[in-house]
Amino acid sequence: MSSPSSPATPTFVIGKARTRLLGLTWDECIQAFFGGNALVAVIVLALITVFLFREGAQFFTQNRDNIRIYREAGLEYVDYMRQQQEDHTALTRYLFDVRLRTLKHLTEVEKISLAEANAKLAPFDDFAGRYGDAIDPIRGLVSDLTDVATAIKTKYTVGEDAKIEREQLLAAGKTKEAAAVVIQPMDFKAELAPIVGTLPAYKEAAATVTQNLDTVLATIPALPVPSLQPRMDRFKQLTHDYMATFPATLHSMEVWDYTLPVPMWKSFSGFILGRQWLTASFWQDWYGIVPLFAGSLLISMIALFIAVPLGVGAAIYVNQIAKVSEQRLIKPTIEFISAIPSVVLGFFGIAVLGQALRAISQFECLSWIPGFPFSERLNALTAGCLLALIAVPTIFTLAEDAINNVPRAFKEASFALGATRMQTILRIIVPASLSGIVSAVLLGLGRVIGETMVVLLCAGNRIQIPDFSAGLGVVTQPVHTMTGIIAQEMGEVPQGSIHYRALFMVGIVLFFVALLINFFAQKIVRKYRISIG
Repeated sequence: MSSPSSPATPTFVIGKARTRLLGLTWDECIQAFFGGNALVAVIVLALITVFLFREGAQFFTQNRDNIRIYREAGLEYVDYMRQQQEDHTALTRYLFDVRLRTLKHLTEVEKISLAEANAKLAPFDDFAGRYGDAIDPIRGLVSDLTDVATAIKTKYTVGEDAKIEREQLLAAGKTKEAAAVVIQPMDFKAELAPIVGTLPAYKEAAATVTQNLDTVLATIPALPVPSLQPRMDRFKQLTHDYMATFPATLHSMEVWDYTLPVPMWKSFSGFILGRQWLTASFWQDWYGIVPLFAGSLLISMIALFIAVPLGVGAAIYVNQIAKVSEQRLIKPTIEFISAIPSVVLGFFGIAVLGQALRAISQFECLSWIPGFPFSERLNALTAGCLLALIAVPTIFTLAEDAINNVPRAFKEASFALGATRMQTILRIIVPASLSGIVSAVLLGLGRVIGETMVVLLCAGNRIQIPDFSAGLGVVTQPVHTMTGIIAQEMGEVPQGSIHYRALFMVGIVLFFVALLINFFAQKIVRKYRISIG
């Protein structure tokens, strides 16, 4: 007679009611398996979060030091004058735009030759030349001080590098080599004396520039195209507004103090609200996420504008109208799009779509469309069209599932009351599945905002806030995105540098944007879920 099995021995007995493995029922084994998968997902999410914050956490401290050096080396002081020069340059570009519009009207509307048009614009060109030269006193001052400020910053950087080298040698036990490292002391007050001492020269230069501009504006010519004259009146007002900023600039220079501390909030706001992403600059690096976030948002909105009608419309048609043979063709075709590598779509955008859209925009009959014609084949519109193609399968699949989950009794009741098929679809089926459709749209948004290769190849990669004053024409402007900047620059930055950590901060923002989108999608589903049965 055999002895009974030890309680510690694993058993796997198939009976009528249940199966046991290591003391667990079969149902408990399945539950443990899927529960373990959920646990792994939570662990992976936690690890990603920890990794992102570990690599990006020191960014704000480094960025504060970056801004502090910018101040102590005198770059901030010089930039007060540089801003005056850049504002004048912007006004000069405004003049150039007026000339281009006038020339286009003369040659295309009035049908005169280019030589005759340029002859008519000769007084305007003389005025524009004198206007551009009016800033020369400040331009010369900025040029001289730029060399002084960059020399101070370079000297400081060399000294900091020498300190790091000495610390590394001491840590390695090389005392003799460490003692040989020369560290030049920095006396910022003495170094900044030549820069701060130019304040009287700036006062004189500002007065000269103001006088020059007043003299030039007194001789402003009338345009040969009367319809464009309001632009010149606007230019005159803008110039007066520009001259009114000189006293405020002078006051800022008078009260400027290089010893003022840089608070941590300024480092934070410089990243969150910063309008410049400027790296590897001889002057000063800036890490502002606004142009990248605006580019990502613009492209995502273009993609959703195209993908939502296509995806939701296809889902309604396939689920409610299409025949079985059409369903067998349409569903696999749409879902196959998601299998196309994004890099292939990017190459398609470069070689075909971008070129085609630019060619279409040149048609005279389409000139009424905002932004047409345009010359940049790689822009937000090209990237948005391709991202729409990527988002359609996600929106279609989830929206079709939401429509399919509407109780059949709703449809039958509608038909019983005499409603047509279209009335039933628009007034019963779609409203009943609206929560699932909204969730599908949000998940589609999460899909496109995290796309990398398409935007990197097709968006134009211009790090600049889109000019939303252009109206709908903004869609034809080149932009850069959060995902694109990470992919483009991560492989080129030294590990641990401020640039490296700034890219991780962009990743953190992108990570939380995706989590937020998914959170709202799930919340909508839970709140408006249709109870079946």
